[in-house]
Amino acid sequence: MSISTDRPWTDPALPARERAALLLAAMTLEEKVGQLGSRWVGNDMSDASVPADESLNVAPMEDVFSAGGSVSLEDASRFGLGHLTRVWGSYPQSVDEGVAELIRQHEVVLKSSRLGVPALVHEECLTGFTTYGATVYPTSIAWGATFDPALVERMAAAIGRDMSAVGVHQGLSPVLDVVRDYRWGRVEETIGEDPYLVALLGSAYVRGLQSAGVIATLKHFAGYSASRAGRNHGPVSMGRRELLDIILPTFETAIATAGAGSVMSSYADVDGVPASVDPWLYGEVLRGEWAFEGTVVSDYWAVPFLASMHRVAADDAGAGALALAAGTDVELPDTIGFAGLVEKVRAGEIAEELIDRAARRVLQQKAELGLLDADWTPAASVRSPGPELDSADNQALARELAEKSVVLLDPGTALPLDGTGKIAVIGPCADDVRTLLGCYAFPNHVLPRYPDRGPGVSIVSALDALRNELPGADLQYSKGCDVMAADRSGIAEAVALAQDSDVCVAVLGDLSGLFGHGTSGEGCDAEDLRLPGVQGELLNALLDTGKPVVLVVVSGRPYALGEYGDRVAGLVQAFLPGQEGAAAIAGVLSGRINPSGKLPVQIPRHVGGQPGTYLQPALGSVESAGISGLETRPLFPFGYGASYTSFTIADLRLSVPEIGSNGEFTATVRVENTGERSGDEVVQLYLHDLVARVARPLKLLTGFARVSLAPGEAADVTFRVHADRTAYTGPDLRRIVEPGDLEVMVGTSSQDLPCRDIVRITGDVRVVGHDRVLTTPVEVRRL
Repeated sequence: MSISTDRPWTDPALPARERAALLLAAMTLEEKVGQLGSRWVGNDMSDASVPADESLNVAPMEDVFSAGGSVSLEDASRFGLGHLTRVWGSYPQSVDEGVAELIRQHEVVLKSSRLGVPALVHEECLTGFTTYGATVYPTSIAWGATFDPALVERMAAAIGRDMSAVGVHQGLSPVLDVVRDYRWGRVEETIGEDPYLVALLGSAYVRGLQSAGVIATLKHFAGYSASRAGRNHGPVSMGRRELLDIILPTFETAIATAGAGSVMSSYADVDGVPASVDPWLYGEVLRGEWAFEGTVVSDYWAVPFLASMHRVAADDAGAGALALAAGTDVELPDTIGFAGLVEKVRAGEIAEELIDRAARRVLQQKAELGLLDADWTPAASVRSPGPELDSADNQALARELAEKSVVLLDPGTALPLDGTGKIAVIGPCADDVRTLLGCYAFPNHVLPRYPDRGPGVSIVSALDALRNELPGADLQYSKGCDVMAADRSGIAEAVALAQDSDVCVAVLGDLSGLFGHGTSGEGCDAEDLRLPGVQGELLNALLDTGKPVVLVVVSGRPYALGEYGDRVAGLVQAFLPGQEGAAAIAGVLSGRINPSGKLPVQIPRHVGGQPGTYLQPALGSVESAGISGLETRPLFPFGYGASYTSFTIADLRLSVPEIGSNGEFTATVRVENTGERSGDEVVQLYLHDLVARVARPLKLLTGFARVSLAPGEAADVTFRVHADRTAYTGPDLRRIVEPGDLEVMVGTSSQDLPCRDIVRITGDVRVVGHDRVLTTPVEVRRL
């Protein structure tokens, strides 16, 4: 490799930080600002699809979706460019076509600018690499149902390998928002309603993706999931204590334990302050206390939204100046607000040091990725020949995730099915493969605009999977109704089919989409938690026949099922399980698969009274019964999931009765498979601070372990709990470990906790920070 003396930053032997400094010193102001921008050449969302508001005669956000579209890539990269946006994820193309387009865009960037600094390429990867023909894995909420960090890490590593092979440098995942309101459309993108579950699985995803050389992006920083009434982009009414104890630990853990390389800003304002302009969030917390050294990228159009939506800036240029000052390094998906930064510096309105700060971070990341190496070329950035993006290994991983994510809520009287007789399969989710996929899966995210291209991967519907699973049964199908529409004309036919059957399998739930084009997904928020459209009416009509009805809910959020819980003959929840999900559902129904999924969110009883997650203090829990007329008990609690075998958890042993405020104890229980078939149980440890300085949740998940056991087999599960794991934010907003009694509870869900004891923390109150213990190690010893 030949290193030019006038380009010392191209020497890979130098530290990345030094290379970034050398390149920064060689840049003009315009070239520095160029590194903070992006260009989305393939954006066709303005053709897509936000339903128009007829009263305004405009499609919401249409102006933003099309912003930047008139700027050619040549002009956008005249002084260099930070990111190329979604070269692979914008429209359907083959691997060869994608590689050619990626090389073309790289060459434009290199030739258009003086220094020829390559652009970093980012893509979406929430349910797999979001491109045509790539494996579609289960959604994040389904990862949560597995309670299996190691499996999530394996999946993310596979996704990263595919992305890296075709020249992608950064993936815009995982979502580390903690669910606060089930009505929010993006519940499907989250990992669940508990911060520790989200933190562990999200960190596992980061490790997997970055093991393949692809930067993981934590989003949405921070508070987005707590919007009022679950409304997308809605304001967040949240105090700083809740933010510190519930929302931020997921991000902190992924940075501290997994080394996440990037963070994406949230659209939301928290107590009136938009995240993108919050110096406390990005300065004091992220860069200060957490010492984060990666890049902060804006969510798509979050910078111009500061002017158009939040109204905290007069125009896009003012929005760009505010975002830069607060800590945003790169504007995505196009340079809009940051386009005015050069003029702002020239006018003395912002300091050039802020430009240098952001550009240095971007350039260091490019050096670490090899983009500044002297021998880097566009063609060398991709593997030749191109990879198989839906390989057999990928499919096997997707299948394992799907199988471990399906939650058996109640076997009732009909499950597992015996596989004979007449079975009526009814419902809009039974024969539509799109209902198995999340909104960021390419078939739902992009392909609705290309209806002639098909899904791009092989996906079997639930109906066909049941036919394959139960060849000895006489299966007949009726749709009954649509997912969303209010058309009831098909219900009578479905009822007649059910009446003529021995058992009915109703497959109901969601169709994910974008901005009102679905019942789940970004911009697809729900008024309440009743089944979408007229599916509830269909289900009641089926139940009224008196025939056994097995209800399978395939959804991105939990729906209130209290009206049906004691009437169905079996109940299964599948959270958008991906392209292999139908076979997983069929396998659970037939009994071929022993279900082991656990609820990452509760199943509510009633359609209203939200939000209703399990993280409640006494006055938000069942202990407040009689104070309010609203029912707070879930139909099925967080962490719950049934099985076709049985388990007992007993014999809780604490290593010591008390510890100091910087000590630790172990809690050991014995789990035994007392049934007749092999199965998995998830052993869960919760803590309850009996007396605290502020009102705290009555229980918090503090550790868990998935354990596989043969019939009659037992294992000891030992949790090592440091006192730091009891820390919380006190009245003065300092995080503390305080003396007092702590209830230790172990079981199989947040409600089924048969093993309980008390450990006492002694000594003085101790203030803790980012260096505290964030996780609970677990050891499983088979007996």
